[in-house]
Amino acid sequence: MSKQPSYIPPFTVSADAINLIAEISAQIERYAIRLEQEDGLRLRKANRIKTIHSSLAIEGNLLSEDEVRDIVDGKNVVAPIRQIQEVKNAIKTYELYPTLDAFNEKDLLKAHGVMMQALVDDAGHYRKGGVGVFGEKGLVHMAPPAERVPMLMADLFNWLKYSKDHLLIRSCVFHYEFEFIHPFIDGNGRTGRLWQSLILGKLHPLFEHLPVENMVYANQQQYYDAITASSNAGQSGPFIDFMLNEIYKTLKEHQGEALPDKLHDKVPNKLPNKVPNKLRLQYPDLSDAVWDVYQELMEDGHASAATVGSHLGISDRMVRKHISVLRDAGIIERIGGNKTGYWKLLKK
Repeated sequence: MSKQPSYIPPFTVSADAINLIAEISAQIERYAIRLEQEDGLRLRKANRIKTIHSSLAIEGNLLSEDEVRDIVDGKNVVAPIRQIQEVKNAIKTYELYPTLDAFNEKDLLKAHGVMMQALVDDAGHYRKGGVGVFGEKGLVHMAPPAERVPMLMADLFNWLKYSKDHLLIRSCVFHYEFEFIHPFIDGNGRTGRLWQSLILGKLHPLFEHLPVENMVYANQQQYYDAITASSNAGQSGPFIDFMLNEIYKTLKEHQGEALPDKLHDKVPNKLPNKVPNKLRLQYPDLSDAVWDVYQELMEDGHASAATVGSHLGISDRMVRKHISVLRDAGIIERIGGNKTGYWKLLKK
């Protein structure tokens, strides 16, 4: 017998939203094929940079996309220390993406702790005081009292985990309710957008590499208007309609070159050493980031974590985590010691 959520946030699902769910489901298949093309790794890295730049730009960070790329690549950038710190924190937080559970409240606190490290005193902890959202014309929203935040967030996560609503709907409702509660003293916007992406990742792993934050950045006023409309309506229906429409448009716009008309037409492997489709189908829960590491090991089983990380633009610590996933799944095994050994592929 399945558990029922003890609290249900108020929202309505419009006819437009129902149609968009079907359209998005079709586009997901097309975009997944797009990421399988030979430039997919470069596309995923570019989208990660867009995601970080856009999410921080919404919050007033003035660094350009090129400057964010330089920081990701380990280059020195001349800019205010706080803005550089925001980018470095975001890089570390998005590196955690494959390890974060969208349904786990403790993981949300962990992500906020990394996102806001050295930027606020209580990073990773719910606020202890009142907070309001201000616009050009003054106070836009007064968040609930601090003492109610733990209960409200527990109820929201309980609903997220046990609701039977479509994950697309749940991701939008959670995003709106999170911003309404405003559980942290700062960093609510960037954390809320990250968490919607994580929830969408439960629907399909490609959402780790889809710049949803870039979509919001390009439509900031409509984004805030949708939040205001939902607040005025007392339910998140308007925000659901807005976000689903933007997700649909983002999927279409980021497909790049033409793809097969039939969703299930196979795109042949363009590289002889590409991860075989049958292997990916055998392990559908493994993220694209894990398969990127696998592909690197296909090319050079002796490669160090630092070398693989350099090629993929991620930390060697994250590479080791992905290697552990592959090893635990019985896909690879270590032959020999740390210095002279190599990774053997058990399944190809």
